[in-house]
Amino acid sequence: MRSFRTLILVLSMTFVSNGLFSQASPSKKIKTLIVDGQNNHDEWPKITYMLKTDMENTGLFTVEVARSAFTWKGDKFISEFPIENLPKTEAKEKPQADPNYSPNFSKYDLVICNFGWNAAPWPEETQKKFEKYIKKGGGLVVFHAADNSFPEWEAYNQMIGLGGWGDRTEKDGPYVYYNDAGELIRDNSAGNAGAHGPQSEYQIQIREEHPITKGMPEVWLHTKDELYNSLRGPAENMVVLATAYSDPENKGSGRHEPALMALEYGQGRIFHNIMGHVDYSVECVGFMTSMLRGAEWAATGKVTQTIPDDFPTADETSSRKFKK
Repeated sequence: MRSFRTLILVLSMTFVSNGLFSQASPSKKIKTLIVDGQNNHDEWPKITYMLKTDMENTGLFTVEVARSAFTWKGDKFISEFPIENLPKTEAKEKPQADPNYSPNFSKYDLVICNFGWNAAPWPEETQKKFEKYIKKGGGLVVFHAADNSFPEWEAYNQMIGLGGWGDRTEKDGPYVYYNDAGELIRDNSAGNAGAHGPQSEYQIQIREEHPITKGMPEVWLHTKDELYNSLRGPAENMVVLATAYSDPENKGSGRHEPALMALEYGQGRIFHNIMGHVDYSVECVGFMTSMLRGAEWAATGKVTQTIPDDFPTADETSSRKFKK
């Protein structure tokens, strides 16, 4: 009996040590691809590395990366946070299209987009392959600057629901937000899409019970980050799961802006998270929990991961320092 208890203790310690967000390993892991290479946020290579690490530490995902041959921004972080088995890339002063960028999306259950504002468009054939992949049931996660990407790609705008910058205006769809009365507003007035005030902590308010948000506190405090406001787009087949109040005193819109969204495109599921500006934003337990649960839902339609005990409260943030 003593030997049996010792074995259980060792196995338990091994399980805990596998990662901060560890869960029980499924019989079939979710095959995930992070796509990146061009992003106006310099830390994008580090954030790809952080996502890959935390996702694999759950035991639920295997993660590979498809990086464009021509990169923009992030040179320092590319070398500091290398991804194994990636071909050598070439840094450019301005975004430049990679004519050979063509990941085999069909190999994966899930794609996470970490391209950002001003990223050069993918080849048309690759775009069509990606559209087909999502329509046939592939999963997609977009976060932060990925909703600034590819403004002229109609299908991508439909997938993400709302986007900012990139000359998006009323031609691309309405502003979507909650008012103070708790009503969901679709605002077709004219105006540019995309803005944010200085980085700050802000509260996330859950608006819909969904597999991704189930068990989260109704209100929780996100650590320092940009709060996107005035996003607009087709906003079709979209559920706003959570909002954040964009305070005018912090150069905000005065509206409760979508922060977490779930969408459908054909048979595909998409999770859209506006958070994740830099490493300390990604270290927020609320952010990473949302990403991990959103990724599982996008890939499978369900969520098996639990809400961690150190999840943020309405008044206190909670972060876990990333260790390489």
